[in-house]
Amino acid sequence: MSNVPELLLPLWRTLPWRALGAAAALGLLVAGASRLPAGFSPWLALNALRAAALAFALGLAFLLDDPARHTTATVPTPRPVRQALRLALVAPFAALWWTAAVLLVPAEVRPPVGAVTLEAATVCALALAGAAAAIRRTDEPEPGVGVGAGLLTVAVLAPLLWPDRWELFVTVGDPEWADAHERWGVVLTVALVGCAVWAREPVRRLRVRSPLT
Repeated sequence: MSNVPELLLPLWRTLPWRALGAAAALGLLVAGASRLPAGFSPWLALNALRAAALAFALGLAFLLDDPARHTTATVPTPRPVRQALRLALVAPFAALWWTAAVLLVPAEVRPPVGAVTLEAATVCALALAGAAAAIRRTDEPEPGVGVGAGLLTVAVLAPLLWPDRWELFVTVGDPEWADAHERWGVVLTVALVGCAVWAREPVRRLRVRSPLT
């Protein structure tokens, strides 16, 4: 792992800053919608933050894009380390962005920060898990567009198709609020496990050659 420090600058240069910046700007605009004169309601504030988190997650879907993927695959640093370094470089930016998004929502209508942060972390983890799965299962060096489209599709269909007994998208004050966020925690755990599993290098089959060949 002695070559990890040498990877930081090249990785920084290849991060999808344009996609992340655009997603972050869109998210802040959406979060700021709760400050509109007619928008001071807890329901709007909650859903504005949910939409902002989704917007940023769409940017994270591009995090593992690497046009030089087939070249960097030969470096001695394992893929899980390279992907973890990409995430580590973006994490401070993501934390600052989320803090700004939350503070844009007026305090009097702001939903419980811990609960809504759990939701945001889950959506972002799902984006990263999708990107890791696409990298592992395909040869596509830049799967971000497909992963983002898939995440957006899931976000639109989930509230419509998700079973009522496992409801996730509840409002503040709903009796199911605490139970729903326990379920959010389960989904987050599954997404993080997916990130870890799909980050692994593919197992290459070893060819046993006959001594006569």
